[in-house]
Amino acid sequence: MNYNWDYTPPTADEQAKAAALGEELGIHPTLAGLLLQRNITTAAEAKRFFRPQLNELLDPFLFREMDRAVARLNDALARKERIMVYGDYDVDGVTAVSLVYKFLQQFYSNIDYYIPDRYDEGYGVSTQGVEYAYETGVRLIIVLDCGIKAVQNIQYAKDLGIDFIICDHHVPDEVLPPAVAILNAKRPGEPYPYKDLSGCGVGFKLMQAFAQSNGIEFSRLIPLLDLCAVSIATDLVPIMGENRVLAYHGLRQLNANPSVGMQAIIDVCALGDRELTMSDIIFKIGPRINASGRMQNGKEAVTLLVEQDYKEALRQANRINHYNDQRKDLDKSMTEEANRIAETINQDHEHKAIVIFNEQWHKGIIGIVASRLTEVYHRPSVVLTRSDDVATGSARSVPGFDVYKAIESCRDLLDNFGGHTYAAGLSLPAHNIEAFCQRFERYVEEHILPEQTKAVLQIDAKISFKDINRRFYADIKRFAPFGPGNAKPIFYTEKVYDYGTSKVVGRTQEHIKLELVDNQSIHVMNGIAFGQSSQARYIKSKRSFDIAYSIEENTHKRGELQLQIEDIRPTENEPV
Repeated sequence: MNYNWDYTPPTADEQAKAAALGEELGIHPTLAGLLLQRNITTAAEAKRFFRPQLNELLDPFLFREMDRAVARLNDALARKERIMVYGDYDVDGVTAVSLVYKFLQQFYSNIDYYIPDRYDEGYGVSTQGVEYAYETGVRLIIVLDCGIKAVQNIQYAKDLGIDFIICDHHVPDEVLPPAVAILNAKRPGEPYPYKDLSGCGVGFKLMQAFAQSNGIEFSRLIPLLDLCAVSIATDLVPIMGENRVLAYHGLRQLNANPSVGMQAIIDVCALGDRELTMSDIIFKIGPRINASGRMQNGKEAVTLLVEQDYKEALRQANRINHYNDQRKDLDKSMTEEANRIAETINQDHEHKAIVIFNEQWHKGIIGIVASRLTEVYHRPSVVLTRSDDVATGSARSVPGFDVYKAIESCRDLLDNFGGHTYAAGLSLPAHNIEAFCQRFERYVEEHILPEQTKAVLQIDAKISFKDINRRFYADIKRFAPFGPGNAKPIFYTEKVYDYGTSKVVGRTQEHIKLELVDNQSIHVMNGIAFGQSSQARYIKSKRSFDIAYSIEENTHKRGELQLQIEDIRPTENEPV
């Protein structure tokens, strides 16, 4: 892919500050410059960033209605009421339900969990879910990663004598549901200072507050942090502030002592022989947990994550691994079809948005297809499918463009919608599909900026090969866990040359395995450029080129560093 490279060289003053901070910390000044980019300006701040402590977690009672939530939960336990833990069918919802259920189950047995069926019930608090709760004697529902817009169904539950505690992180409407307590940092006027918790993170804060109110040691919450790390990675929330603390310690838990269910997933993914990272969660663990809700029912994933017997957990993990294989086949065929439609649409007119409808498509896969379209075309994308007289859609966006607001502008055409800046879901009457397509595209055309429709690669620093060694890489690892708000550093080196041994590799010859030198050292660096074999002819021409890359450890050759090359471009002013 040919990106627009976005790189601003540091000023002389910034270089001086980076050099001073780097000397104080004993790290390369380039890496000290990365700290400054993150507004970390002192050695004390850097040490807190590199080693987040659990005592840095915020007081959960800073939530405006946490007192009410804990009081109602304690009252339910005292009265021996039946409690239901209810959540969305994606990874965030499933991990949130698993976390709250597992923690409460240690102290209370009259408790159940529920995940709505994506196909029969749809997103959020469903009528069927409320009626099931009523039929089974539930008096309190803790709803996680959804519920903030479920005004009618929570009122219905209240009329039946069922109370709700809402733990959500999606953008609320002006009218809030009639719950006993609402924990949502995005609620207008909410004093809780950190706004970017995942749904599972909000559930963790409720359990933290419950533990505090009952004199339960915080250490009993630590085994649940692996679930927080999985939710933070897959829900793509910023990994700074409180999320960084939860993700950092969650990853430590995932590597050192994962739950039985999580260990089974790790083993099915064949990840047990190395240190797990956020990328492993995003590309391996998360998709398997998600596959349960996409292909069958997310409740199966909760059953796996709360399982105590490893043999049974492994059996369940293999089942959701099979769902994931099915998901990948559907993903491939639907994405190919969606690309053909998108290319046809753009032949007539270069649209600023992509909206595609196919009533035959699998409802559980449309979010993945929307993500693929956004990646390829750099446009906000909505993919719609249909069941009876209702269309369901998933939307994904490009950096800087709020797709939630774009959907909100069409709310009079919709039955329901919800989500974040970069990902949202919606449902609407089938007869409104055409009007929605026109209105959504018009909103995007009027509000999107030209630079938001281009593939941009954010470059963090310029270095030469002589800077790269084991110490430099070890210090980069201290910046982890990586994710939104704390992206893995992308470096660039100019005027590099093929050492003479670079070659095209891959089953269909789509990648390039590189051996490179730059013009400042004779050190040979190994690299891999996935999907960039079209650049091979230029690379072998003995002319210089510039590369943008991250630095990785070669998983096949322990101890060897390699460059994961994101983009290649000819050096400017290089003779042709």
